[in-house]
Amino acid sequence: MRTLFSADDHIVEPADVWSKRVPRKFLEDAPHVVDDGEMEFWVVEGTKMPTIGLNAVAGKSEEEWSFDPVRFSDMIPGCYDPKARAEDLRAEGIMASLNFPTLPRFGGALFPELKDRQLADVCVQAWNDFMFDEWCAVAPEMFVPMAIVQLWDADLAAKEIERNLGRGLRAISIPEETSLLGLPSYYNSFWDPVWDICQQSGTAVCMHIGSSGWRPYTPPEANPSLNVALGFVPTITHALGMMYSPVPRKFPDIKIVYSEGGINWVPGALERADRMYKRHKYWSGTDDVLPSDVCRKNMWFCLIEEPYGLRVRHDIGIDRILWECDYPHSSCVWPNTQKIVDELFADVPADEAEMITVRNAERLFNWSCQPAPSAAS
Repeated sequence: MRTLFSADDHIVEPADVWSKRVPRKFLEDAPHVVDDGEMEFWVVEGTKMPTIGLNAVAGKSEEEWSFDPVRFSDMIPGCYDPKARAEDLRAEGIMASLNFPTLPRFGGALFPELKDRQLADVCVQAWNDFMFDEWCAVAPEMFVPMAIVQLWDADLAAKEIERNLGRGLRAISIPEETSLLGLPSYYNSFWDPVWDICQQSGTAVCMHIGSSGWRPYTPPEANPSLNVALGFVPTITHALGMMYSPVPRKFPDIKIVYSEGGINWVPGALERADRMYKRHKYWSGTDDVLPSDVCRKNMWFCLIEEPYGLRVRHDIGIDRILWECDYPHSSCVWPNTQKIVDELFADVPADEAEMITVRNAERLFNWSCQPAPSAAS
């Protein structure tokens, strides 16, 4: 059995994440679950928010999938219970797992929208406390600690990162783009305290597909699955934007991870970006640092099932590629993970496959995977 490191999984937050952690005065407005007789909803500052069915399909056949809201009882326990999750992953040889939030959105963009900034602050801290004290505590050898931050205040965000570094923080999750959320863009020095502490501490900055809320245009008559197919497009636009940005120039050791955005687009995008960067250098005022230079020094990309992406892996850089399971989302390769991965990497040399499925992530997140059960015997 292969030992696998999943660089992208998701937590469906248990109903009591906030209700048992925030001060009493915030209980009514902080996230909590209500049952209206037909469906369970999260309620935040009086607004109902469902758990979307496609975010919790692990263990279901494709015929059972739906975008419709689901109850906790509609999910297998591994979606929201860390003990069950650890058992599910370990059975498939997944020995390390980085987990993104669901209700706060993948990059924590829910909380800047709250009217009460103090409530938003305690909600961010509560999610991070849940991550360390409840989720990671169940299987500290498996669950790689990740935090969300106070996106509306970069100094406060840096302090939150510092608070969690002492607990073993390895990564933060922030949106692919913040200007779409009414916040300064990443080109703005507003974010420097975050980049600075992440660079100094070696903390990876993960930007998950769909975290900005932006979607490419689709015809109004289009099948809804087209939005899923186009979901990687914002990753391309943002990654190229960051390659042009001041961030890797001011913070040359920053580590940026594009989670669930795929890999097979990377060579073509870099080819065009470099050509245009050089051709338009004199009138646009670009420097001598090519987009591909930034990409190969500062960026990592994740794949799930991309045979073509693996065929062009050397054009991307095999040390830039991470494997992910995406449990419990609709793209997840669970169960039967070992069979799926064996087929995907059938034509890849064993040492390169091991780099992509475990070693690159170990180095990036400063983590050491325990061997899969059969590998230990």
